[in-house]
Amino acid sequence: MLDVQFFPYIPRGSQKEFVESVEKCVKGGETIIIESGTGTGKTVCALAGSLPYALESRKKIVYLTRTGSQQKQAMLELRKISGIRKIFAIGIQGRGVSTCPKISHDPELMDGSPEELSRFCSEFKKHTGTEKGCTFFDRILETDMKAHAERCASDLPTSDEFSAYALERGLCPYEMMKRLIQYADVVIAPYHFIFVPGTKERFLKWMNVAIKDTIIIVDEAHNLPDHLREVMTSRYGAHALDRAESEANEWNDPEIADGTSATDMINALRRLMYAAKEELVKEDDGLIPPYFIEDGLMEDLRVTSVKIRNMCRSLIEHGTRVAETKKMNGKLPRSYIRSLGAFIRLWMDSEDETYVKLITGDDAFEVFCMDPYEAAEPLRSCHSSIHMSGTLEPLAEYQNVLGLDAKLMRFDPPFNKGNLMVIHAEDVTTRYEDTKRDETIIPLMENHIISIINSVRKNTAVFFPSYSLMDTMIGSGILSKTERKVFIERKGMAGAEHQRMLDRFRGSGGVLFAVSGGRISEGIDFPGKDMELAILAGMPFSRPGAKQSALIRYYDMRSGNGWEHAVISPATRKMRQAIGRLIRSEDDRGAAVILDKRAGAYPILNSEPSSDVTADVAEFFNAA
Repeated sequence: MLDVQFFPYIPRGSQKEFVESVEKCVKGGETIIIESGTGTGKTVCALAGSLPYALESRKKIVYLTRTGSQQKQAMLELRKISGIRKIFAIGIQGRGVSTCPKISHDPELMDGSPEELSRFCSEFKKHTGTEKGCTFFDRILETDMKAHAERCASDLPTSDEFSAYALERGLCPYEMMKRLIQYADVVIAPYHFIFVPGTKERFLKWMNVAIKDTIIIVDEAHNLPDHLREVMTSRYGAHALDRAESEANEWNDPEIADGTSATDMINALRRLMYAAKEELVKEDDGLIPPYFIEDGLMEDLRVTSVKIRNMCRSLIEHGTRVAETKKMNGKLPRSYIRSLGAFIRLWMDSEDETYVKLITGDDAFEVFCMDPYEAAEPLRSCHSSIHMSGTLEPLAEYQNVLGLDAKLMRFDPPFNKGNLMVIHAEDVTTRYEDTKRDETIIPLMENHIISIINSVRKNTAVFFPSYSLMDTMIGSGILSKTERKVFIERKGMAGAEHQRMLDRFRGSGGVLFAVSGGRISEGIDFPGKDMELAILAGMPFSRPGAKQSALIRYYDMRSGNGWEHAVISPATRKMRQAIGRLIRSEDDRGAAVILDKRAGAYPILNSEPSSDVTADVAEFFNAA
């Protein structure tokens, strides 16, 4: 039976079954993978189903999110639950502008890695109570944390609210979060707190639990496999090489072997990088032949492979001294020499079949991890895990890629299916071969976009498959032909600027240009009239390249579905995420137009063909 004391609403649709399924899974120490569409209340159902056993058995719930907005949503639902059954939850973020006062006053620190920032912070902690220390940390040591825990347990602040609360009292938000999570029943954290090995150990220590005593909830779980691949992937680019050369010259170009200096190694690698790009890159990347760097360095520097490894060790040792000196001088303890030595050593050691070595079009060597199985180990060691998203199909593929033994479930959204219309045009496509053969296709697609935008005055998002196509249409004058205000999501847009743009777009009656798979198409709610119409300007298939080809081959060998895994699933998932922005409640109505005739070949999109997309969209809204 559903324990209503943990569910703060009147159950509707499939919510009762959802909560009961999660509760049964958690009690049995099992894994459950759930695709649950918009409006099913995934967050509150997962929490309500997990809490009874977690509180009874003193297990800690770790709720993992990809974005800050998802953290906030989880905390808002926990406030509802806490209103009828008292619990203590807290969100934690990594060191950043909002959580570390030192970073907010020093722009140089803003791009520091978690490891670098941790070392930077540790130096100040050594000087507690002195002028070289950190006053925000010093006050932490003098503070009664239990009193703050009681206050936070009462209010359940979001991460931003917690940071403001700490700063008002002259306390370090990050250090406070670390000290308070041991008291919490639920900790809301970014993915990397559990999946980056060193961070995971520290995180568990702060919570004062073993991994086997955690219940992990993964929100927007469709993002997890790619996130885990990134955790296991390493890159070293031309920009870092330039920084390493500057650092070496600043530190008297240390000798790393008899007659060989750090800049000799740097210049040899730079020559290899440019040669590889010239010879191997097609489209976005190129596959590096076995032992390319090793053989190239040995030939250029006239040394053996053993000597190369010794040189890497010397680079790391010299770089460590550089970083330590910077740390003692109150600077970010970063060394490009050290990271260079570590990368070359990792490159030489990564001969596992799960890795592929690449040269990218933006001048970087990359050791790309194709298989997220190893990084997913915490999910196999925890007491229980719940994985949920509105776009997880095919569920068996997700299960197999992460190596999970799980129960698979799907819950349909509770809204009237007539509230959402999905149609596709039959006369356009972004298929590369077609657009090259017929130069009228992209202009025709642009005309469809202009016609829909100017005829249907609803808050509209246009999701392009790439920034390249977006820029092409902007360059051809689409903005001047549009009779409404256009907001544009630019690549690399800062968070604050991005939020201001969204705030202006909501309720404006305007048009938002964005990219499928970007921040706007995933994880941001547009309730009611904030977004009623979505135009998908083509299917967002990844551009063919060496990385994609390697993934296809790898999963063909593993399971025989390489094309489905590496090409089809990511593209259709991005599209379903974008379409999902339209319907956030039972009362919402929305229309999605896919400007690509290939959409009809993928039943998971539930799209109907249209010979006049503008007329069909207008008719849909006029019938409301």
